[in-house]
Amino acid sequence: MNAHAEPPVARSAHEERLDRLATVAVRVGLNLQPGQELVLTAPLDALPLARAITAEAYRAGASLVTTLLGDDAATLARFAHASDAAFDTAAGWLYAGMAEAYRNGAARLAISGDDPSLLLAQDPEKVARANRSRSKAYVPALELIANFATNWTIVSAATPAWARTVFPDLPEAEAVAKLWDAVFAASRVDGPDPVAAWAAHNAHLHARKDRLNGHRFSAIRFRGPGTDLTVGLADDHEWCGGAATSRSGITCNANIPTEEVFTTPHRARVEGHVASTKPLSYQGTLIEGIQVRFAEGRIVESAATRGADVLARVLDTDEGARRLGEVALVPASSAISASGLLFYNTLYDENAASHIALGQAYSKCFVGGGADFSEDDLAARGANRSLIHIDWMIGSAEVDVDGIAADGQSVPVMRRGEWV
Repeated sequence: MNAHAEPPVARSAHEERLDRLATVAVRVGLNLQPGQELVLTAPLDALPLARAITAEAYRAGASLVTTLLGDDAATLARFAHASDAAFDTAAGWLYAGMAEAYRNGAARLAISGDDPSLLLAQDPEKVARANRSRSKAYVPALELIANFATNWTIVSAATPAWARTVFPDLPEAEAVAKLWDAVFAASRVDGPDPVAAWAAHNAHLHARKDRLNGHRFSAIRFRGPGTDLTVGLADDHEWCGGAATSRSGITCNANIPTEEVFTTPHRARVEGHVASTKPLSYQGTLIEGIQVRFAEGRIVESAATRGADVLARVLDTDEGARRLGEVALVPASSAISASGLLFYNTLYDENAASHIALGQAYSKCFVGGGADFSEDDLAARGANRSLIHIDWMIGSAEVDVDGIAADGQSVPVMRRGEWV
């Protein structure tokens, strides 16, 4: 024994919880396999979590972890100094490389935690052009993710900018600490065995989706303040939720946290009007008070009390941007909803309320998993296609949900936001 050896450095409670979150991300979120590569993206302020995940990934047998960091200051520098033409440019070479990695079996992990208000003061036309250019360039990678070609997941880090938005009246350090508490709780890492806690939660979500699949509803109807919306479901649709198996054969949890069961709507069978129940934070812009009307599956009227110009530009991204690619059910008493917080982060806020998503459909939400379906097969069943996939919340404790059977019979699914 070396008498002069340094004693082990005591780890803080925060560092220990960060390590548990990394374990959940790698072992539950990704279920990373020995020898598998990992592509990791993160905001610069999430570097401590990115490093913890990297270490855990190598402990799980990763052959290589490649990390790409985003920097808010660099993003703002583009808007301050770049030429006008620059906003029609995107790093297609980067996304093509990511797509190639996924085709070769690499896993995908994204750490979210961006500043929800980063681009509020910027020219909305330039924001829209930059987003459109990125969306087009991202298609090769997005299609593989949306089609569940490989195992992937998203987790979050409590960054200072995000914390200031959620807790604007608190000193920054206190705001960050409170947001981390919320992230850890929602991600189920505070208990003695987070992996076991996730196994139990997955079993609960699987029971819910199995019940919905047993009904074979043709549509789902939402009714509440400002809302009477009937969402027709795609032919041969299947409800999903919790852990699922990718086309590469690896079972993973795509979202950490998750409280939803979801499926694919029919792109031409959505009728009625709907009002958002929470703000939508979209790539640095906050869109509040969304109200839209659907006819034959397409949004024909739209309004918002804040960010209406950004919403209009989103809807004009392509023809599929005005149609739905997902419908999801979440109880109003979910752990995230019970926190009472507005997170200004879609990953969290969508898991506080039932929601719909504009744009690209998930091909896996079909009987048989959709693994062998071509684009024509998916279109024939009603799946939507778009450059975007944007979730926004329409559920609350004031919203009822019914399943509509093929014969028109209405079956209660949720009352006042809770499962029947």
